[in-house]
Amino acid sequence: MARRTSRGLIAAATATVALIAPAGLAGPAAAAGAAPQPAGPQARIFMVNPVQSTGDQSLTDAKDSATAVPASAYALAELRNLDGSGGLSGRWASVRSDTGASAKTADAGAYDRHDDQFEQVMAYFWVNEAQEYLQGLGFGTELPGANDRVQPVRINQWGADNSFFTDKKDEIRFGKGGVDDAEDAEVIVHEYGHAVHEAQVPGFGTSAEAGAIGEAFGDYLAVAVGSNAAARHGWPLRADAACVGDWDSVTYSGAPHCLRRLDGTKVYADRVGEVHADGEIWSRALWDIRTALGPRTADRIIVNAQFGFAPDTSFSAAAAQTVATARSMYGQSASDAVRDAFRARGIPGV
Repeated sequence: MARRTSRGLIAAATATVALIAPAGLAGPAAAAGAAPQPAGPQARIFMVNPVQSTGDQSLTDAKDSATAVPASAYALAELRNLDGSGGLSGRWASVRSDTGASAKTADAGAYDRHDDQFEQVMAYFWVNEAQEYLQGLGFGTELPGANDRVQPVRINQWGADNSFFTDKKDEIRFGKGGVDDAEDAEVIVHEYGHAVHEAQVPGFGTSAEAGAIGEAFGDYLAVAVGSNAAARHGWPLRADAACVGDWDSVTYSGAPHCLRRLDGTKVYADRVGEVHADGEIWSRALWDIRTALGPRTADRIIVNAQFGFAPDTSFSAAAAQTVATARSMYGQSASDAVRDAFRARGIPGV
């Protein structure tokens, strides 16, 4: 039976964004002095998610109504790394759906959330965005690749408000109900985080603490990729950055809506044995590392350290590996900052 790693849920004019990736990130960016690269097909997407970009905590799903979300929540952005087939398949992602017809790249700029194809486009764009972010950190060039392969994705294959990564086919599946999961970029990238872990450490997550680390990293990567995209494209950020899944969670959380947070106060002694709840201990440590060292340095350390995790790693072992990775990459001061973040969470043996 496939091991499933889920995010734990039961329950006008559009803006135009820059089409060229900044230096240091994978994508269509040209070297200094080189001729500009032609833009690829344009897609209509959410700028991470509608609550984050508009700041409107009163938005509701309204049964996939196109009018439930203002036009200002959308942007046009380039679909990169496509394989030229006319569908949503390319170097880093391949999207399938049995709900509605398959999206066509030629029409990707016209879909809105009422269309089944909108979720397909969102999934392709944000999986590609997440891998480009990792590539921009050096993974796949100076550092080992982190899931640098085609990621299979299926839309609305799970008939409940839940999404998961399964290692049976190394596939991500997005659910529906309330806000359909693939409408929120942070949910998409969270699940991609599980795929990254599996690629780095096959079978990762076989203990309760390893499972919690997996959920925490998914939340953290979601915020890291979304924040980077907003900065590079010039998108507004009008909700708390530490809040994960602002849009997806409108149907089951009070305002301000959050699936989970990265800046909570939990410590190791607060563990309850549930991976999503306990993951907030680890994600707070990662958030503190990011605050102390800056996004790029922190994320290079955090992701690189994971190659040294065991499938059933404990908080203590994973923290020690991350501290050691910081020291080997950036020296003692970085190592001290990482150690301080884990000590603040009361993780033993650090």
